[in-house]
Amino acid sequence: MATPYVSDESGKYIAATQRPDGSWRKQRKVKEGYVPQEEVPVYENKYVKFFKSKPSLPPGLTEADATTGKPQQSMPDNDTTLSKTAKRNMKRKEKRKQEKGERDQVEETLQDLENVNISQTPVQKHVASAHKNGSASSDNPAAEKAKKIKNLRKKLRQVEELQQKIDCGEIKQPSKEQLEKLSRRKALEEEIEDLELDL
Repeated sequence: MATPYVSDESGKYIAATQRPDGSWRKQRKVKEGYVPQEEVPVYENKYVKFFKSKPSLPPGLTEADATTGKPQQSMPDNDTTLSKTAKRNMKRKEKRKQEKGERDQVEETLQDLENVNISQTPVQKHVASAHKNGSASSDNPAAEKAKKIKNLRKKLRQVEELQQKIDCGEIKQPSKEQLEKLSRRKALEEEIEDLELDL
């Protein structure tokens, strides 16, 4: 709202105005070049001015695209609009996409081949799965005995390590389980000897 000014020989005046409550403001004398408070522009530093001058949309997005929500069109392949670097980057992107697509196809094919095994019949598959689970016992007794000997030696080694810890004072009060483990030492040694004789 512009402030009404009244001029006469003695100077410039702001005319009397009525307040919202109905009372009147007095007429005020003002100097030449006076700008009323409500008409003074708000101070803006250079950063505020810079951000206000920036467009609100990203570069390349028009108002129409922003309102319709359409994605930005890809850059045209015209030789006149793209720089050498931009062309090179586009070629690299396309090449990566092709390589990724080929890799995905190869991986899918490999997975399919791993899942399919033509040489086995259903009965052989059952036997092969029994091997994996450890339920087949009569196929290779020598290998099983070797495996059992290996496990028994591991247990014997653990018993010996436990005995050394007790002897050197690392373990002062062995637990019930540790004492049971120590008492099984003779049985483990005898079982290993029996299995080695059978081999």
